[in-house]
Amino acid sequence: MATELNVTAVSWPSLYNPAIELSIVHGPPHPVQPGGSYLVNPDDIFRFTLYWTLIFHIPFYAICGIYAFLNFAFPPSRRSMAAFPLETSPRISLSPGSNQTEQWIKRPRPNVRRSRLTFALLVILAFLFLSLTGAVMGAAVVGFVLAGVYKAGGFYMSTWVPFVWAVIQSLVGLLAIWPSVINII
Repeated sequence: MATELNVTAVSWPSLYNPAIELSIVHGPPHPVQPGGSYLVNPDDIFRFTLYWTLIFHIPFYAICGIYAFLNFAFPPSRRSMAAFPLETSPRISLSPGSNQTEQWIKRPRPNVRRSRLTFALLVILAFLFLSLTGAVMGAAVVGFVLAGVYKAGGFYMSTWVPFVWAVIQSLVGLLAIWPSVINII
């Protein structure tokens, strides 16, 4: 029985039914299964890992960036903050001769030319740039480590492996960004 090995021209995404890897109906499992797509070239492994990482990584950062953009561009009003206090504020004792409005004088803005919208746009662009940079660097490390491990072991890499590692990498990245974004905003 000849096994078909599709390693020369693997186009992205080339995902196939993973049940062919797990079924043992046709006897003992072979290293390659008919109908499967396998990666052996490190550049292909990096490319697959990069594409999947971009697909899974950027939306998390984009959602957090949009959340930050909306909070900077349209901050909550002071009335809504007073209606739902998150922390109890300490009572400020007013001296009998002072006026309450004197204590709430606005400080001058350090950069009057930069608007709130400009700052919000800078924030969302920073989120998108950092997500792209993190995805490329993470895909390079994970992709070439996977290529080295599979080449050293003499294994054929299924096209599902970069997909799974991109999901893992994106979920770990989500653990890293969400709490810090909430604390900053």
